[in-house]
Amino acid sequence: MAASSWTLEIASPVAAPRLFRAAVMDWHTLAPKVASHVVASAHPVDGEGGVGSVRQFNFTSAMPFSFMKERLEFLDADKCECKSTVVEGGGIGVAIESAASHIKVEPAAGGGSVVKVDSTYKPMPGVEMKEDDVAKAKESVTAIFKAAEAFLVANPDAYN
Repeated sequence: MAASSWTLEIASPVAAPRLFRAAVMDWHTLAPKVASHVVASAHPVDGEGGVGSVRQFNFTSAMPFSFMKERLEFLDADKCECKSTVVEGGGIGVAIESAASHIKVEPAAGGGSVVKVDSTYKPMPGVEMKEDDVAKAKESVTAIFKAAEAFLVANPDAYN
């Protein structure tokens, strides 16, 4: 089956560099604090956070899988842009063959930012991805950025 994709845009009142650092670069540290109902723990597995590094997220029963490992494929911190691939867990080998995301956080007119997410996935042979599955994935990504946003709004000196 051919790869499929979805896109998402999330508006935020938080400046792009702060939101990118909190919700993307440091999410493995921040998530267990601000989204503990979903992320039980997270840690780097391999590497120092640069291209090629892998980090693991361990989930609570709120998620349909117990963990996910992602590898950073591309990073331009100055442009608030990255690409990552799920390498283990997260439905890999069960429902999907591969999954990758491209995230770019851009400054918005009048302040704040816009998060642009482009996710591509290839279902396993015989597996049909439903619109509901895509909707849940979009909700999860939105929840990540909104949790980071709430933390940053409440803590104006964090990630400056």
